[in-house]
Amino acid sequence: MAEHDDVKSSLMHVRPTLEVDKLFRACVKLEASDLHLKVGKPAMVRVDGSLRPMKGDPITDEQMVQLCYPLMNERNRKIFERDGGADFAHTCEVDGTVWRFRVNLLQQLGHMGMVARRVSSWIPDFEGLNLPPSIESLCTFDQGMVLLAGVTGSGKSTTIASMLNWINRRYRKHILTLEDPIEFVFSEEKCLINQREIGLDVVDFEVGMKHAVREDPDVMLVGEMRDRETFMTAIHAAETGHLVFGTIHASSAASTIGRILDLFPQDMHAALRSAIAFNMRGIIAQKLLKSIKPGVGRVPTVEIMTFSPTVKKLVLDEDDDKLPDAIRIGAEDGMQDFTQSLKKLVDDQLIDRTVAMEVAPNREALKMALKGIDVAQGGIL
Repeated sequence: MAEHDDVKSSLMHVRPTLEVDKLFRACVKLEASDLHLKVGKPAMVRVDGSLRPMKGDPITDEQMVQLCYPLMNERNRKIFERDGGADFAHTCEVDGTVWRFRVNLLQQLGHMGMVARRVSSWIPDFEGLNLPPSIESLCTFDQGMVLLAGVTGSGKSTTIASMLNWINRRYRKHILTLEDPIEFVFSEEKCLINQREIGLDVVDFEVGMKHAVREDPDVMLVGEMRDRETFMTAIHAAETGHLVFGTIHASSAASTIGRILDLFPQDMHAALRSAIAFNMRGIIAQKLLKSIKPGVGRVPTVEIMTFSPTVKKLVLDEDDDKLPDAIRIGAEDGMQDFTQSLKKLVDDQLIDRTVAMEVAPNREALKMALKGIDVAQGGIL
């Protein structure tokens, strides 16, 4: 690796011409969602959910360093050398339009690599994202928490951006975001919007949240709930009169409750359940699926759990296993489960039945729903 260190050293003292921008531009023109660089492979892009190689030879170690190292500033270089990876944003102009990428540089088997997610230069509305209109109701609260659940690449950030922009177009409020890194850059319409990037605008999340309470926000985006400190800070902000948006890695809306509790010791669970029941406004879980509609790459299947009196009671009573039934019959409160979402996507000819069956949490329920048979509703409590 000494030869690679020599290349890095030389790049630190010379303003680099970003050769990698050619690949970012190609990513945009191919309408790819992601760009992957791995030593020994040609550059690869993900288009409509599938990885495919780009034209070109396999990338060597030296080429990888020359491509990726100039992307990092001094802070990110230190993080990369210390942790073996770094996350940051990168911008690239393509035909007069500035595109943003969420970049992750990594080490694997002693080699440098990169994965970059393309962030759209415009923020689509709910209809453009094929999101259910009931999501609007979660944007109208003055106080509380809204979580987006899903795996990496499930479109959580895009949905939150669309929700914040819905607020931006309708209310005169102050929106404050703490992001690592910033993905979507908002254009102010009715709202005043301040976007702070961890490491660039503020040293870390803890300091950013400490400042936030003095910055008079109405709406806050606090990023990923990855540890107990982040969640406690966010729930405190929700309790003190802010509408707080965040993301969490969970497979469904109902399982998000357990995912949050897992961050904390057992003796805190009762207090947490109370805080969740009285401050959570809604949990949206989603997955991206390949679309069959011309001109539409992928569409989200979306589960929505709002905190109706029934859901609150189930959370307080530790009856989490009954939450899926509450979601299924909670249409009047703006809820829907994955089965109902998948049925609508099939009915609207956005996805085919095969894809729907592959991802359905309950295939039998989906089969019955597609045949027009409503699953017996039964009691919850």
